[in-house]
Amino acid sequence: MNALGTGAPDAGAGGDPPEQARLGQLADEQAALRRVATLVAQATPPEEVFAAVVEEVGRLFRVELAILFRYEPGRTATSVAAWGPAAENLPVGIRWPLEGRNTSTLVFETGRPVRIDRYGDSSSGPIGAAVSAAGIRSVVGTPVIVEGSLWGAIFAGSTLEQPLPPDTETRLVSFTELVATAVANADGRAALARLAEEQAALRRVAVLVARATPPEQVLAAVAEEVGRVLAVDYTVLIRSDPQDMITVVGGWAAAGVGLPSPVGSRFELGGRNVSTLTLRTGRPARLDAYVDVTGSIGDTGAQGWGLRSSVGVPISVEGRPWGLILVAYTRDQQLPADTEARLASFTELVATAIANTESRAALARLAEEQAALRRVATLVARGVPPEEVFAAVAEEVGRLLPAGYAHLGRYDPDRTLTTVAAWGAATVGFPVDSRRVLDGMNLGTLVLDTGRPARIDHYADASGPVGAAAREAGLRSAVATPIIVEGRLWGLIAAGSILEHPMPADTEARLASFTELVATAVANADSRAKLMASRARIVAAADETRRRIERDLHDGTQQRLVSLGLAARTAAADVAAGRGDPGAELSRIAAGLADAAAELQEVSRGIHPAILSERGLGPALRTLARRSAVPVDLDLAAEGRYPEPVEVAAYYVASEALANAMKHARASRLEMSLATRQGSLLLSVRDDGIGGADPASGSGLAGLTDRVEALGGSIHLESAAEAGTHIAVDLPLEYELAQGAG
Repeated sequence: MNALGTGAPDAGAGGDPPEQARLGQLADEQAALRRVATLVAQATPPEEVFAAVVEEVGRLFRVELAILFRYEPGRTATSVAAWGPAAENLPVGIRWPLEGRNTSTLVFETGRPVRIDRYGDSSSGPIGAAVSAAGIRSVVGTPVIVEGSLWGAIFAGSTLEQPLPPDTETRLVSFTELVATAVANADGRAALARLAEEQAALRRVAVLVARATPPEQVLAAVAEEVGRVLAVDYTVLIRSDPQDMITVVGGWAAAGVGLPSPVGSRFELGGRNVSTLTLRTGRPARLDAYVDVTGSIGDTGAQGWGLRSSVGVPISVEGRPWGLILVAYTRDQQLPADTEARLASFTELVATAIANTESRAALARLAEEQAALRRVATLVARGVPPEEVFAAVAEEVGRLLPAGYAHLGRYDPDRTLTTVAAWGAATVGFPVDSRRVLDGMNLGTLVLDTGRPARIDHYADASGPVGAAAREAGLRSAVATPIIVEGRLWGLIAAGSILEHPMPADTEARLASFTELVATAVANADSRAKLMASRARIVAAADETRRRIERDLHDGTQQRLVSLGLAARTAAADVAAGRGDPGAELSRIAAGLADAAAELQEVSRGIHPAILSERGLGPALRTLARRSAVPVDLDLAAEGRYPEPVEVAAYYVASEALANAMKHARASRLEMSLATRQGSLLLSVRDDGIGGADPASGSGLAGLTDRVEALGGSIHLESAAEAGTHIAVDLPLEYELAQGAG
């Protein structure tokens, strides 16, 4: 190598004048620049252009190290190309901190060419140590200014003892001024190519959304498009869930790299990791060293995924935080400095695709839910028995979510849960009609105690009979929501999974919205059952009344009339034969007929008391009180006539109340009052007996309740033990309106 450090022969050795050597050197430099320019014009990838630049510099200056650094945010520099035998110590892709005294730091701080002639003695910092370890003794660096900004620097280093020639800076500066244009062109072309690639990727995602592709496929496509566009090893789409949880909803891995945490995996936020930093701050986050990460997701990334460098960018959908996209390297390199910016610009558009997909999915789910509810409502409208309705509800819930387990339970007064329907795995642990005491920690107890939706993500923590039955069914996680029927907690619907991963975060909301409508179906089915029972009681009461009348007529009046008929024939025969005393016989027959008439009146009193029809409710109640074996205090503030059905209903309630007091209450005194108020007739019957009356035990009040409610009225019973019994009836006097409503 001559004194100029070029391959041109020395003037004294070859006889060429110095001017010819200088022209040869210039020709070599121009030829090198033309070769670089040709690569740029051929749209060669930037990394190949950078590699050609350092090779041209290394060969032109005949040095052992030529390296191109790009300056990054955070006072760092990344080697983007290196050439020469000493380049092994400074591999491409490594990001170096700009610390200490070395040519890289000096160029960054001054923006001007720099030189260090004794590198081992006067250099420091990580880059200085690496260059010295490569045996470099002299280094010259010049800045690369691209479009007015300090883009990076080119360095030439020699292992020779003597310093690099004095004109090295000038030659390197003139070289980098031209190379900067090639770098700018290459960067610009790469930016355009990246933009085109990103737009094409987004168009492909948009096509999927427009085709109503299922959400999970859209999210998987988003992850793959981002991974391929940014040329990373992993892409993960993460959705933020309530209670500081996150869920993997999409993922992609480069060829040869597995995806350790599949879609559906859930993690708890916390610690120092990219996911937590991104979601907690709402800003992009980066970790280039995975030696100090913490938290469950951080440990998974470092150990299970083998991450070395990762970047996360938040995704906001329609103004609300949705989650993040995380990209990562598993290779020993740091992600490029522009990763955040590229990923952010991508996610701004991807958020629209996610919003459209979620909206379409929400509409599809709503349509499915409405269809399911219509099927249930149809069953109710057809008068299907409640147990069939409950079974249909459980199946619809199980298929809607979807879940491998659906259970419909009814709460009973003794703090037990009765299974009224089961679907899927629930049939193992909760067969229909099985009852379990509610204690311990389980969904049945949580919903009963709070009246709110409940969730158990790990059934190893559940306890009590219900928890044990759930584990027997293989349940891993479950969600339950209360069923509120006419303002009271009726039961619950539970949906669960036998898979390792917890139920989706929106399960409570979907199940709650479903049960809100299902409760109406349950109420309708329950009301229909009550109506059918009421009709059965009315029919049974009518049948019993008819049989009693038939029995009374057959055993009493009919037998008396038959006997009187025989007596009349006997009297006629005696008269014809001139025997006996016809007058006396006719008197006996007349007396018998009078008794028969009295018996008929007594029988008819059970159908419709004559005094009630003739004189009204007040006199009829006085007659009841006079005949009562227990003294009755009467307070009849209402003495007028009222609609016949109202009077009949009030009379029968009073009659039944008096009969119950005499037969069962052991009462010593009764109080009966009748009054009108605000368009209603109010009847009150109170005794001082032992109390404890139960309408369901056959007291006759159940049938009277049906009669009162048929008129639009209400009947209220208070009968605490040892506190007597009080029956209060409210009958609307506008009977025609009540009748029309019924």
